Amino acid sequence: MSLETQGTGCPFGFGAQAGTDTGAAPASAGHAPSAAHNATHHGYEPFQMKNPFPAYAALRAEEPVMYDERIDLFVVTRYDDIKAVFDDWETFSSENAQAPVRKRGPQATQIMNEGGFTAYSGLSARIPPEHTRIRGIVQKAFTPRRFKVLEPFIRQNVADRLDAMIARGQDTAAHHGEIVKDLAYEVPTITILTLIGEDLAKLDDYKRWSDSRAAMTWGDLSDEEQIPHAHNLVQYWQACLALVAKAHAEGGDNLIADLVTAQKDGAEISDHEIASVAYSLLFAGHETTTTLISNALRLLAADPETWQQLVEDPKKIPGAIDEVLRYSGSIVAWRRKALKDAEIGGVKIPKGSGILLVMGSANRDESKFEDPETFDIARPNAREHLSFGFGIHYCLGNMLAKLQAKIALEEATAKLPHLTVDDPESIEFRENLSFRVPVSVPVSWTE
Repeated sequence: MSLETQGTGCPFGFGAQAGTDTGAAPASAGHAPSAAHNATHHGYEPFQMKNPFPAYAALRAEEPVMYDERIDLFVVTRYDDIKAVFDDWETFSSENAQAPVRKRGPQATQIMNEGGFTAYSGLSARIPPEHTRIRGIVQKAFTPRRFKVLEPFIRQNVADRLDAMIARGQDTAAHHGEIVKDLAYEVPTITILTLIGEDLAKLDDYKRWSDSRAAMTWGDLSDEEQIPHAHNLVQYWQACLALVAKAHAEGGDNLIADLVTAQKDGAEISDHEIASVAYSLLFAGHETTTTLISNALRLLAADPETWQQLVEDPKKIPGAIDEVLRYSGSIVAWRRKALKDAEIGGVKIPKGSGILLVMGSANRDESKFEDPETFDIARPNAREHLSFGFGIHYCLGNMLAKLQAKIALEEATAKLPHLTVDDPESIEFRENLSFRVPVSVPVSWTE
């Protein structure tokens, strides 16, 4: 039995208990779940991430399209249904992808209004033709050339942090470290700050602001709990505006400066849109990669035989990363909105309904992946996971994320051939609707 098909979830991190009932189905939904359905939801708890996979399996088998009144969303769990929704942007809009799951309270709203917070999604919540226009401009700046230039910098950064972890762990016979804090926390953040052209001294600020963005958008916070996060989001947005202003004044060799140059050369992109791209990339460009690196080390080093395969043959690392993304992706669910009356998996979806596409379930769909609960780095179709989405919104930064994970594993297997994870079943995950983030990954190694 795999590590992630055991145990039960427990609350951790963002806000109130996951099971809080926020009211009945909206009148527009035209969907009246039974009392038994409301009581159980097939074991699904929207914000619990310790081990959601048994509930996902139950949903796929028993109610693959389920209305959940607690979050006012239709929860979709089968691979083919989710892929079809991603592919049909004209029916299922991404406009609600960045909307707060819990309504913003009056105090947080006042703080953000008075602080001039007008940030909008860079790309993921935009729809064509606006999405097409902005993505085309950003894609020209977000090039493999930039990644190639960054690669030796990323490798040195990873090596330095692993060396520091190893040095700190020399005190006892069983050397100890912690992957999130010692490696995964800083590496992707430094990468994205460098790509964007931001001062690396602000690393902790961006981590704090990003935590607030995750909590405010996808968490389960009370009005009171939202207040400090609202202040952080104001600071975050003002920093993004300042980056655009700096690029206008000073230029530079970075992504924001490239977008400002493109604008001056006639590209149809506003300063506000460039700042919104920065707002999105400075979150998505490191938060999910921190989680990917953490999950990769958590899963691969938990099995000595698998880890040894990578030590002996690093060419297996790219396939292992795809299997990590399938088996335990950073993002397990994403939202869409029905722009007209529609149908998913035979279930009627009224116009205006919110939809939660559970990619973490699709990636373990028995109809797509053989023996899906088994973690297998040689899986031939692992790359067909939906962790980066599908269709016009397919993740723009997927190559950079996978490059950083690849470098992290190459360096870790070379420097720590006898790495193991301490008590992998005890690892906790933050509460969140969409992101499955391990809090810490304690590890040990021998010489």
